[in-house]
Amino acid sequence: MMNLILIAIAALVIGLAAGVLLGRSNTGSSLRQRRAEQQIDELRSEYTRYQAQVNEHFMESADLLRRFNDAYRDVNQHMARGANRLCNDEEWLEEIEKASGDARLTDKSSDGFEPPRDYAPKNRPEEKGTLAEDFGLEKKEKA
Repeated sequence: MMNLILIAIAALVIGLAAGVLLGRSNTGSSLRQRRAEQQIDELRSEYTRYQAQVNEHFMESADLLRRFNDAYRDVNQHMARGANRLCNDEEWLEEIEKASGDARLTDKSSDGFEPPRDYAPKNRPEEKGTLAEDFGLEKKEKA
């Protein structure tokens, strides 16, 4: 009977030691998990702050550009009023009106300008264009 009690006490001590060891290993993994969750929360808050900074930057940029455009428009109008008031030359006044109006944008043929092309124009209609697959390649004759 004494042997049975000693065996039971030894099994209890071994069980407690194994339980303590398992508990510590689980605590370590849960501690790592808590640290990982904390890092994720920190990264989320940092990302949120970054987004707020980006939004603030672009809002301020838009406001500055709006004010810049307003100031440019005011200067342009001031110069046009001054030219109208101070210049008596009819040709000069017509030139100013033409430059300040949208005539330049709508009547491209009078200025001789055309929009830039993303290809080179052909010299002759039968030529291959620069977008052709074999443009610029010389054909070698087979002997």
